[in-house]
Amino acid sequence: MMAVLISLTAGALVAAAAYLLTGRRLLHLILGAALLTHGVNLAVFASGSIHPDGVPIAPAGATSMPTGIADPLPQALVLTAIVIGFGVLAFLLALSYRVQRSANSDDIDIIAKQGNHA
Repeated sequence: MMAVLISLTAGALVAAAAYLLTGRRLLHLILGAALLTHGVNLAVFASGSIHPDGVPIAPAGATSMPTGIADPLPQALVLTAIVIGFGVLAFLLALSYRVQRSANSDDIDIIAKQGNHA
């Protein structure tokens, strides 16, 4: 049941991101990129299976992981992706602030027209 809920949440985040990425405002693009990052992170996290009872540590002498525990690799990948996502989000915010200040607008069409005439 929990896997279904997480999958639906990841799908809703990606769908909302797709809607925001089609907007004409810089803020919508930034929010869409952030939601897309979170949706994909949640999907990757869910791919590692969710088992609250077991720890991902193999006993001494075991040749493979015991069944019924979560895979730690997707968790490590998501942790790395979160850090990278925050860095990209901070860069996008700084870049959009600079573009908005120089163009006096956050509308992409107006910014593109000003860029063609400059």
